[in-house]
Amino acid sequence: MIVNGTDISIRELHILIAGCLKKDRSSQRKIYEVYGSRMMTLCLRYSKNREEAEEVMHDGFLQMYRCIGQFKNIGSFEGWLRRIMINCALQRYRGKSIQDHEVSLTEDHYLLVGEFNSDIGLNEKEMIRMIQALPPACRMVFNLYVFEGMKHREIATLLNVTEGTSKSNLYDARSILMKQLSAELKIAR
Repeated sequence: MIVNGTDISIRELHILIAGCLKKDRSSQRKIYEVYGSRMMTLCLRYSKNREEAEEVMHDGFLQMYRCIGQFKNIGSFEGWLRRIMINCALQRYRGKSIQDHEVSLTEDHYLLVGEFNSDIGLNEKEMIRMIQALPPACRMVFNLYVFEGMKHREIATLLNVTEGTSKSNLYDARSILMKQLSAELKIAR
């Protein structure tokens, strides 16, 4: 398996996980090196700027190291790690613990940034910049709905809002992004 240009086998991943269970710093560092850039991309989408994204990612990796014993080899390790990062971003957004409302995602929920970008002709940095400019509630709903494939009922539960509020925030996010895209296209011409 190749992750972030790093070739890592399932066997190597299991060895690294076992090392992390023993609090081995080199195993922790290697997992960070393998998954760090993908998790940073995810955190950037949920955060208002790079500094906040770095804090979310840092919190996410610390949480992962503390809870790595809970990974049961059901689904991918990366998917499990993504859920932790999303939970950390939501926790920061809500300003309190959301341990009772963990995000439960399946592999088919993951729409990678590159796939989304190609449909609208943006590069990753441009897209992230536009998403970061969204108001916080709109940014959260947009990410959960578009990239994680969640339904409004799930989003409403996670964010402690009504389904109608979730739908309204998604509508607002799309409207804002369409205006930004229109402006970008006018500038590009």
